[in-house]
Amino acid sequence: MKNDPGEEHILVVRRSKAGLGLFTKEPIKRGAFVIEYTGKVLTRAEADEKGGKYLFDVNSRRVVDGTERINRARYINHSCRPNCEAEIKGGRILISAKRAILAGEELFYNYGKEYFNEFIKPYGCRCEKCAEKR
Repeated sequence: MKNDPGEEHILVVRRSKAGLGLFTKEPIKRGAFVIEYTGKVLTRAEADEKGGKYLFDVNSRRVVDGTERINRARYINHSCRPNCEAEIKGGRILISAKRAILAGEELFYNYGKEYFNEFIKPYGCRCEKCAEKR
């Protein structure tokens, strides 16, 4: 089982309902490490000045700028019913499986209320849970 934060699953970027998404090519067990969200570490002031959609708060002082395409975790889309979750450990942003994920499934985590209100709500959420409501 790949549960070491240095050992990622086989993941591919491809088209999804929300544009591009990250999909697993192999089953992932519940609780297993999936991928790390990486990028340049910015101060809060630098992040506020830069702005953008790929800024991930580590704490009140540090933000990871995941803009670079080498950061494949940036392709994990938002869902109100996610199959993954992000956890911050030692300043690292680790994505793990909330439930067992089947090969071929797209990966999702909940981006949080602040991000949702600023970037998703104005255009409407495209996750499966919200699509069911329409």
